Amino acid sequence: MKKHITILGALYIACGCLQILIAMIVFSLVVGGGVLSCDEEAIAVTTAVGSTIAFFLILMAVPGFIGGIGLLKYRRWARILVLILGCLNLFSVPLGTALGVYTIWVVMADETVELFRASSGATGAS
Repeated sequence: MKKHITILGALYIACGCLQILIAMIVFSLVVGGGVLSCDEEAIAVTTAVGSTIAFFLILMAVPGFIGGIGLLKYRRWARILVLILGCLNLFSVPLGTALGVYTIWVVMADETVELFRASSGATGAS
């Protein structure tokens, strides 16, 4: 099960990085559209809109990124966080659903629960 936890942590980190990349692309496209118009008011509006969209996309990426790092370090809180994210991912068809099902299967396995319990007891972290 350690291999599955490592894979799951890496997947959440990769998804977080991908979401941040998407945020940068969206920002560039929206702001770039305003710049191409050569209108100062359009530039101001598209910069505000692009920044807001990028901010929220990055804000949504952070929990998965943190959860992935926590999983790789066998933190108990990461197991709970990733379980919640996995349940939310079920609604994002088709890749999110696959990640959600895999997440639930990995973090709810008895072996995983014991592994996190043993790891947190050995390091003193919870």
